[in-house]
Amino acid sequence: MRADNGWVKRLLTAAVAVLLTAAAGCATTDDRARPAGGRTLVVALDLPFQGAASDTSESVANAADIYLDEIGAMAGPYRIELRRYDNATATKGSWDDATCVRNATDHVAATDEVAVLGAANSGCTKLQLPTLNQDPAGPMLMVSHSNTNPGLTKPWEQGEPEKYFPTGRRGYARVITTDEYQGAAAAQFAARDLKVGRCAVLHDNQTYGQGVAEAFAEEAARQGVTVLDRGAWDARATTYTALFQAVKATDADCVFLSGIYDNNGGQLVKDKVAVLGPNSGAVPLIVPDGFFGFRDFQRLPAAEGAYLTFGGLGLAQMKAAGGAAARLLADYRARHGSEPASAYALYGVQALQVILAAVARSDGSRRGVRDQVFEGTGVSVPAAQAMLGKDVRIDPATGDVNVRDLSVLRMTGGAETFLKAWPLP
Repeated sequence: MRADNGWVKRLLTAAVAVLLTAAAGCATTDDRARPAGGRTLVVALDLPFQGAASDTSESVANAADIYLDEIGAMAGPYRIELRRYDNATATKGSWDDATCVRNATDHVAATDEVAVLGAANSGCTKLQLPTLNQDPAGPMLMVSHSNTNPGLTKPWEQGEPEKYFPTGRRGYARVITTDEYQGAAAAQFAARDLKVGRCAVLHDNQTYGQGVAEAFAEEAARQGVTVLDRGAWDARATTYTALFQAVKATDADCVFLSGIYDNNGGQLVKDKVAVLGPNSGAVPLIVPDGFFGFRDFQRLPAAEGAYLTFGGLGLAQMKAAGGAAARLLADYRARHGSEPASAYALYGVQALQVILAAVARSDGSRRGVRDQVFEGTGVSVPAAQAMLGKDVRIDPATGDVNVRDLSVLRMTGGAETFLKAWPLP
């Protein structure tokens, strides 16, 4: 229950702060008795605040601000501030390689920062991790709410994940399901539910898109679906009519677009429908979570009927479950007059909860914060406080989260409508 009386609100805020500290495993009597106003530490938000992903990034930042207010901006004895970094450029309209690299250098140079929440895109994270990992005061902890490329935490492509951690000490964690599950689930859904037999698979030539496409294609073959193409689309193209005419010539009964909506996804979807017909017709369109949460995609008439996979749960499912997520969404609506652009806002808060649990147990240094996650038993957030509504634990050996959810949604009436949860192995 939300309280409007000031003294009740202060009591609730103090109680939540104590619960977070206790959940982090360090709430001794002495710690709880410390007054607020201790040393201030900064958590950086490294997100694309320009381009098609800006709505989602703003939602993540806004939700993080609200959560921090709710707990009194404290983690153990430390006062916490958030600092925004934009890793996108206006020219590119999405995350940018050089900007990601520069941001990583800036994180290391900002001596009051102890951890990074982000990046949103796996490709950006791969550029940043070696710099953060070699921080003389670290490694510096990074926790992502949306990175799904498997190679960040487990063997995938050559040299992964070791090449991201040159010191030999990991410093990266995430709170979301990875691509090998998402790509495989999308292929299973195409074969079992949509009953397709011949699917064109296209990617945006980036780390994320290639990874999901590979996982989809491998599972599709196991499901008896013929993969017709595994080429890339050019994000700078003005039209994809010829591309889809070539797909049409193969008699495809399915199209899987593996990549991010930022990479000219709107034009791609419009041309798919123009050449191959509506997504509710003979050639359904399936996209991964690189298209999830984009308001432009949701408003696009050509997107109607498209199927999406998302490596987590949607806002409606998290709200229906009640608990911490439902409370935060109520506060978000009260402050901003609407719901967040996507469920990534809640996953962003979940990543922040992991960071704050580590901070609360630490000595306040970068190395100390990182060590709480990757040494010993690691950190956890109990279900009563976790945005995911379940006990959330980070594996100290890999940085992966124990909670694995996956949803299939469909664009219906301009909204990402939950269709079903997909079982994971």
